[in-house]
Amino acid sequence: MHAKALRGKQRLVQLMFDLREKVVGKRGAAAACPYCGGPVLAWDFDAHLLFCFISISHKSKRKFYCTICDRRLVPAS
Repeated sequence: MHAKALRGKQRLVQLMFDLREKVVGKRGAAAACPYCGGPVLAWDFDAHLLFCFISISHKSKRKFYCTICDRRLVPAS
């Protein structure tokens, strides 16, 4: 398959699917950044996956960010 045709199909899929995230809350996490030692904020998101403007999936997500170095942190399992 040609690269140009592949890019066209990928663009079509991007137009059909859309991920929308909305911040619903922020709060301090009881942790320190392993890189700089700064305080960490926990952000709560509502994520909706849309197919042709119709919601097909809904998830609540929590992401952690350092307030000093602005890195996204992934909690250890």
